[in-house]
Amino acid sequence: MPIKIPNALPAAHILESENLFVMDADRAYSQDIRPLKILILNLMPIKYITETQLLRLLGNSPLQVEVDFIYTETYVPSHTPSDYLAQFYGTFDEVRHKKYDGMIITGAPVENMEFEEVAYWDEVAEIMEWSKTHVYSTFHICWGAQAGLYYHYGIPKYPVPEKIFGVFKHHTCVAHERLLRGFDDEFYVPHSRHTEEHKEDILKVPELTILAESDEEAGPYIIANLAKRQFFITGHAEYDPTTLKQEYDRDLKAGMNPNIPSNYYPDDDPSRPPIVRWRSVAHLLFANWLNYYVYQETPYELDELYKEMDD
Repeated sequence: MPIKIPNALPAAHILESENLFVMDADRAYSQDIRPLKILILNLMPIKYITETQLLRLLGNSPLQVEVDFIYTETYVPSHTPSDYLAQFYGTFDEVRHKKYDGMIITGAPVENMEFEEVAYWDEVAEIMEWSKTHVYSTFHICWGAQAGLYYHYGIPKYPVPEKIFGVFKHHTCVAHERLLRGFDDEFYVPHSRHTEEHKEDILKVPELTILAESDEEAGPYIIANLAKRQFFITGHAEYDPTTLKQEYDRDLKAGMNPNIPSNYYPDDDPSRPPIVRWRSVAHLLFANWLNYYVYQETPYELDELYKEMDD
């Protein structure tokens, strides 16, 4: 996918080195194509890492995508320089008048806190409410998925005795679902979290469907309201090969005695390079979402779509 991003965004150089087709703003404007408009609410502390992971997957399709990034105005991240935010990010107030084909809400390192205790919870809740009338399909990841399930459907999260940490085997739960097209019967996805949702809570909500889950400790993986095109992804298919290694090494250095991530290192030996088992699933997941739940159903003029939704 030719992905349109700001000319100087650091992720552009990384993606170009991987032979991904990155289109700067000048070239995009020269094409007579309406790009898919995607909004990313990036709640992660080090913005450029998450940007690169998501753009890598959004860029693997023949469609043109235009991405806007926003951060929370009520809590300014301390790990990203203010001039970086000023150059590449906006705030919700700056985009609330716009309409988007799709939106991604990322994870955040706040899962051990109650939702209402998070400094930017009210702002995130306002954005999620706004998404119901201004975004055609919304894709929530990890804490973003927990926040969305809680806000929209009242589903709580629960602490787990040990961190869910590693690469876990999953299986699909429904047949002929477009989001899962091309998935193998069993597939692997990374997880890294201290909390979980209980399957029985999800099954009590008639609008929700569990599309994929893990029989191991990871539990439900993809939960969806298909009618409203809301997707809640509890794992991290977007992770780089070394993301779990970096988390493990960081916690080990801090004296936290972390468990070795499951199904990640050959023979559970951290001195050996990790095995990547989830790359193809990640590309399929994002490509299917963009194709089947964003591109094929939205009209050329977004305002026409939202007139129908408002009615």
